[in-house]
Amino acid sequence: MAADFDSWDVVDGCCGNLFDKTEFGIRKAHEWSRRKEEYIKRAGFVLMAEMAVHDKKASDKTFLDFLPAIVRESSDERNFVKKAVNWALRQIGKRNMILNAEAIKTSTDIRDSDPKSAKWIAADALRELTSASVRKKLQTRKSAMSKR
Repeated sequence: MAADFDSWDVVDGCCGNLFDKTEFGIRKAHEWSRRKEEYIKRAGFVLMAEMAVHDKKASDKTFLDFLPAIVRESSDERNFVKKAVNWALRQIGKRNMILNAEAIKTSTDIRDSDPKSAKWIAADALRELTSASVRKKLQTRKSAMSKR
């Protein structure tokens, strides 16, 4: 099915409404993130982003394991790939305080690399992940969790 991806909206729809809800989502995110084809590679990172938002039972380790792929592919200059890499990094970083700190660290590491796409991904992610609104939301979520 992934071989038929031919537009970003089909990728995003399939990943956000179907693949992220399957038992093979994590495996495919890793596998597809290594592919050369633009839309298949995008699908790997869209899966990471969608799972960060929707899979409430997934462990922090699941998302920590995605960070090396984000670093590895941050040099891909193709617009649909770099936007998906950035999306995955931001969504992982908005999941909780622990992942926020790791996503900020990853963004800082990416920022220090040479490719123009990496610098854009890092700057955009850092702007959002360190914003007052994200910090407030994460603190509120942390307080709610500690009351349980």
